[in-house]
Order: sequence, then structure tokens, then C-alpha cells
Amino acid sequence: MSDLVAIYGSPRRKGNTAALLSRAVQGARDSGASVQEYVLRDLKISPCLEIYKCQKDGECAIEDDFQEVRDRILQARGLILASPIFFYSVSAHTKAFMDRFQSMWVRKYWIDEEQPGKKDLKRKGLFISAGATRGARLFDGAVLSVRYFFDVLDMQLWGSLLFRGLDGANDVQNYPEYLDEAYSLGRDMYYDL
Repeated sequence: MSDLVAIYGSPRRKGNTAALLSRAVQGARDSGASVQEYVLRDLKISPCLEIYKCQKDGECAIEDDFQEVRDRILQARGLILASPIFFYSVSAHTKAFMDRFQSMWVRKYWIDEEQPGKKDLKRKGLFISAGATRGARLFDGAVLSVRYFFDVLDMQLWGSLLFRGLDGANDVQNYPEYLDEAYSLGRDMYYDL
């Protein structure tokens, strides 16, 4: 079992969010954490098809790489999710992945009839994102989606790193302080688990 799972949600293998996530993972590992990493673009994960077989038992009817990643996340003490911003939301890879957890939402709120906001969320989630523009509300949609995604996983949004003005694949390299901040937050997250 890993202490943390790290999800690379960018369509770019070596873009800004990938570099930031890599630094956060290194910070966690340097602190003693075991980290399982997944690159969503390399996985076969279908979007949710609203088959609703999950209404019976909370299990998704689609069988692909989703189940392995889901199970690793459920066993981990924390999750680091990284995605660039596309139209004020997460990438398509990330959104399709998050949507597949609709089966867990069904289990939690329809089958088990949990009351929202009543559970003490002990597990931690960290969201890392980069966007091209400098808009004041650039991350609002993504953060709201991620917050509720983490809730389904019984995780709190423990922290977020949100960086504006990063569009070119290597723009983050011009801001070593951003990479240092990612490293520190990865380290601190492990200590706080």
C-alpha cells in the first residue's frame, strides 16, 4: 500500500503541471513516503457512460484501468492530483477520470445514504494546477470540482498550488520558486498524514 497516489492529468507528458507534480512527489519521497504514480493519458479509462449498474452495488460496469487506480487511491492515505486548466476546469483526461467516481458517489449517497458533510475526513488531497491566463477566477471551477471529488473519496482538500501565466510547456522552469513550493508542499503533506 502506498502512502500517496499521484495522478498526472495533463495531456503533456512534460508540461508545467507534470513538473510541479514531480517536485511534490520528490518532496514526499524525500520525507519517507511511498508514492504510486499514474499518468492518465497512458491509461485506458473510458468516460462515465451513465449505465447506472452502480445503483445495485456501487461498482462501475465499465472494466478498464479505472479499477486499479481507484483501488490504489482508496488504500492510500492521500492523493496528489495535477491538471492544467482548460476553459476554467480540469483537463479532459482528469475530468473523465473524476467522472468515473460517480459510481462511488452513488454508493456513498444513494446506497449507503450517508449525509453530506457528516464524516470526519482524515485523508488528505492536494491539487496542483497551472493556467495560461491571469484571470482572478481562473481556478474557481476546477477547485470546486476537485473539492467534491475528494469528498467522495473521504478526503479533505488539504492544499492547493495554483499558478497563473504558465502556458508554454516549460514556462514553470522560469519560476524556480514555484517548483520549490511544490517540493515543500509534497514534503509537508506527508508529514501531515
